Amino acid sequence: DIEVLKNIDLNIEPGERIALVGPSGSGKSTIAALMSRLYDPVSGTIALDGIPLEELQAGWLREQIGVVAQEPILFSASIAENIRYARQNASDEEIREAAQIANALEFIVGFPEGMETEVGERGVQLSGGQKQRIAIARALYHGGEILLFDEATSALDTETESVLLEEIQALKALGKTIIVVTHKQNSLHLY
Repeated sequence: DIEVLKNIDLNIEPGERIALVGPSGSGKSTIAALMSRLYDPVSGTIALDGIPLEELQAGWLREQIGVVAQEPILFSASIAENIRYARQNASDEEIREAAQIANALEFIVGFPEGMETEVGERGVQLSGGQKQRIAIARALYHGGEILLFDEATSALDTETESVLLEEIQALKALGKTIIVVTHKQNSLHLY
């Protein structure tokens, strides 16, 4: 019932890297949710390649956007299954490559069961940084051209955040459109 955003005009070009920065409650995550079509705007239009999102199938749209949320969602399954969730027909090599790009392979191969390590309910067996990297690998592997990081670094320690931000920098080379939602202006230059 409360209007959160008014008179927003935002144009993101394919392959562009942007950050939405502001204090808690300023509407950053609302913009991210609108882009993912978790809900539709009350007024105005959000479009992808000039096509209003309401005209696109929600399932197809969500296949185009890989999301890494503040609290990544992991399933009580193996690491490989969590990464593969994005595309069920993934080969073991593709899963490994996604983990490598997400800077997760080193800790994964350190586990006795490697990719077959069970992460537990909501990833309880992993640290926050490890969960984030698996979520990044899944987002990378899903195949979409848009990556949306919604406060993906807020719960990380400084060292892990720094590594994650370097990973985000490296993703630009893949030609993906990258949208980062953050309230941390001090690390903005890394985006």
